[in-house]
Amino acid sequence: MALFEMKWLRRFVRRHTNPIPEHRADLWKRRLSIGYAILAWQAFGLVCYMVYTGRNDWAKYYGYKSEEELALSPAQQFAKHINVEGTGKIIRISGLTKVEEVPFDASAAKRVKD
Repeated sequence: MALFEMKWLRRFVRRHTNPIPEHRADLWKRRLSIGYAILAWQAFGLVCYMVYTGRNDWAKYYGYKSEEELALSPAQQFAKHINVEGTGKIIRISGLTKVEEVPFDASAAKRVKD
């Protein structure tokens, strides 16, 4: 936490505001935590509903992913995203066995993008 300390901000706030009574601060802390719990529960319910109705991949559902992107494995998508240069192999491992080995060519991926 010491990395993100902003002592100047703390001094500014303490200098320009009045102290809050402890019982009032505790009351608002409880109110905010209850509000946060309700909001988090609603967000969890929304995620469960979206998965139940088949919209868990929202980019695919709303048409933001092309057919070419859907055909790529997550490893190939990640390699394109971080702009891997040259050629290489993407190896898929399950447990201690090699399941699949796919060649990856960055120049071909850039041509598809353009």
